[in-house]
Amino acid sequence: MQELDLSIIIVNYNGKQYLKDCLKSIEKYCTSMNYEVIIVDNLSTDGSQDFIKREFSELTLIESTSNNGFAKGNNIGVAQAKGEVILLLNNDTILNGDFSAIVAEVKKEEIGAVTIQMLDGDQNYMPSFGTYPSPKDLLKISNLKDKRSDLASGNFTQKVYAMDWISGSFLLVKKKDWDVVGGLDEDYFMYVEDVDFCKKLQNQNKAILFYPEYSYIHFVGFY
Repeated sequence: MQELDLSIIIVNYNGKQYLKDCLKSIEKYCTSMNYEVIIVDNLSTDGSQDFIKREFSELTLIESTSNNGFAKGNNIGVAQAKGEVILLLNNDTILNGDFSAIVAEVKKEEIGAVTIQMLDGDQNYMPSFGTYPSPKDLLKISNLKDKRSDLASGNFTQKVYAMDWISGSFLLVKKKDWDVVGGLDEDYFMYVEDVDFCKKLQNQNKAILFYPEYSYIHFVGFY
């Protein structure tokens, strides 16, 4: 069997309205790679499962018997993955282009996780990364954001930026590195598990990187 470059893991909970555009964008922009898509459905009640079976029967659908949350849902999906590289991708996203060059980058031994530029539904830039706060900064979620002016404004001056953490809405990581750190911490039902994950990668001397040249749309739907 031919080795897969990429396993795309999508955790879905009542995201039927987003799935078609998300999955069609994968079909359009991942043709240069050998890839698979694994959808973990967390007991949706909006007909997501039937929609996937009917419209995208070639994908792997894992139907959970309870809502396991984002972290555990991704862990379940990655456990079935056959790709050298894993992409965690939110269900309410649309890819904007071929990102195979970034998949090649994350295969490098020194790189732990990679993300690209996030845009909202109106194509406006939104930061999807940040810095670790000091203890007093933990009082405000906003203090997790990176304060560098070009990153805050979207007027990028570099092709790649080293970050502390990146969002799990689009996160590339080698499967072997995922396994070393044990995946996402399931004590987090949702939110901050991506920050924790990046910290564990850095503890393994792995770089966390942001490539603004590439982008995806994220509608930031509620999980």
